Order: sequence, then structure tokens, then C-alpha cells
Amino acid sequence: MTSVGARLLVTGAGTAAASNLIRALRAGDRSLVIVGCHSDRFVLAKSTADPNYLTPAPTDRGFLRALGRVIRRARVDLLTPTTDTEVSVLARLGAGIPCRTFLPRRRVVELCQDKYRVNRRLRERGVPAPATYPVTSLRTLARVFRRLPARSLVWCRIRAGSGSMGAAPVRTLAQARSWIEYWRDMRGVPPTAFTLSEYLPGRDFSCQALWKDGALILVKTCERLSYFGGGGHPSGTSSVSHLAKTVFEPRVVEACTRAIRAIDPRASGTFNFDLRENVDGVPCITEINAGRFPSGNLIYDLTGRHNLAATFVRLALGQPVELREEYEAAEGWYSVRDLDTPTGIFRDEELFDRIEDARG
Repeated sequence: MTSVGARLLVTGAGTAAASNLIRALRAGDRSLVIVGCHSDRFVLAKSTADPNYLTPAPTDRGFLRALGRVIRRARVDLLTPTTDTEVSVLARLGAGIPCRTFLPRRRVVELCQDKYRVNRRLRERGVPAPATYPVTSLRTLARVFRRLPARSLVWCRIRAGSGSMGAAPVRTLAQARSWIEYWRDMRGVPPTAFTLSEYLPGRDFSCQALWKDGALILVKTCERLSYFGGGGHPSGTSSVSHLAKTVFEPRVVEACTRAIRAIDPRASGTFNFDLRENVDGVPCITEINAGRFPSGNLIYDLTGRHNLAATFVRLALGQPVELREEYEAAEGWYSVRDLDTPTGIFRDEELFDRIEDARG
């Protein structure tokens, strides 16, 4: 089967992640027919897919039945999730889905969606990752705090979820305790949902990679330079970049490759990595998002020779993909993102087009 005229179902239709994925797929292969679904009719009204279907939420009992109806009615060839919840549900369903998927194994998804568990696996296998310890109770918090390097900051965050949820740098034990207590009292998040990690002060990288049966097919890297809404977060950062650029960083690719081989030597699917340099300038993996593209995927898909999302579709449909090199850096591209505006992808020399410097 080839991707010509293939019919894709993209979940989360109308969200930024789904809209950017659809934009990338259409740029890579105009013959694709893209179907969308979502459980929120208001979000679905923003979808750029055609047609669109209203379904139950992925955690509802009726989700699988509704999904099956959509797949049969729209003659879907490939189902592509866009959130961790959807990835988790679909990985559990496995053969119960009446069309193709291209997801990592269920145990790999479950491992990656627990930031502490995957951190422990990586460190056990010698893959660069920050020293991280689970919070077992507020009574033992001081003991955990003392295990971290005696530096100015400690990274306190929730061990599951996305968007830097519950993440904050803290300087003292009292600050860590107050932060965890706030989330417990105001948001119902138990202290055991948190971890404490060494703070990584260096450059912030993102990496997206496609794997098939343990072979790396295509990988791209970028660096986050500023953050969307970062000034409103206690951390001052976010996993969502405002400004990012493509970079050539073989050290990042090496760390991510070692990470995949540590969690599944026969890995298939797409994996997105977050990394940050430690005090010695070593890129350390802070999390792995398995089975989905990030909302900022366009910097990987609209730059360079190979559209990563379109390549994913060809792999998922069983079409041979032969590339000269797995790592495509495509340097010199910038991604600019903001609220209620389409993501801008620019070459470095285009950043000053139609702009006259009036600063004096």
C-alpha cells in the first residue's frame, strides 16, 4: 500500500497539535484524505480536517465503538492520535482497532508516560538523564531533597502529563514543600505524583525521530530559544516554544538513539524527546513522548528535504522508505509561534523581509 489517496483519521481535531499535524501532512502529500474527530464540538468546529466526527472522550466506554463507526464510515486506513491519553488508550486496544496504527508497544508507552520510571531506566542503562527521585510523602521530603546535588536550584514537577504541568524550580526545602502542598490542596494532586530532580541550566533541545522495528529511519533536532507563556509560569519555561531554531547537534541524536535502545530494541513509531544541558554541557533527556507528534511539529515537517509527518504515514502504511542519512539537521530555519496565529516557519534570511529598521 502506498500513501496515494490514503485516508487518515487524526484525533483531537481542532487542537493546535492536530491542526499543525494536518498542515504538515497536506504539505507533504496532497493526495491524503484527512478525517478528524474530537469529543468537544466547540473545538471540533475549528478542525481543518474534512469530514469531522464528534466522538466520546477517549476515556469513555463508548469511545472504541464510536471510533469503529468512524473508521468504517470514512474508510480510514490509518489512525493517528495526538495526545498522551489517546496514545495510551489506543496502545491498550491494539488489535481491537479496525484499521492500521503505527504506535510503540503498550509497555513502552506506559513506561514513557511515567517520567520517573523512564528516567530510572535511562540512568540504569547509562543514558544521560538528570538525577531524579520520587516523592513518597511530605514526611520524607527532606531526605529526598538532601540526595540532590548541592546547587542553587532543584526541579520539582509532576511525573506525568505534558505542558510542564506542576513544574517549578525551587531553592529550599520549604519552597518544595509549599509547592507540593499547593497542588495537593488546590488541585487534588497527591504528593506521590511529584519528583525532585537536579536542575539543568543549559540549552533546551527537542528531537523528533521515526523508528521501524528497531531501526532509526529519520530524526531531526531543534533548540527552544524562548517559550510561549513562559513568563506566566513559575518555571519561566514551557515545553511549547515561542521561538525555536533547527540545529545540528549529533550529541542530542546520540542520546536519543541510546534512549530508544534502552527502552525497546525493536521500537516502532514516532518519539519526541525533550533534553536540556547539565552544568557540564551534556544534553540530558528529561522526557520522552511516545507515539505522537508534538504541537510544534512544523519545524520538523516544513524544513529540509524530508517531511517527517509524511514519512511517518508511508512507514505506517507499509511503504518502503529509503533515505540516504537518518539525521537531517536542515540548519537555518526558525519557528515562531503565538496565540491565535498560524505557526511561522522562516529561513534565517527571511526574518527581516518586509521589515525596515527604525530603531535609529
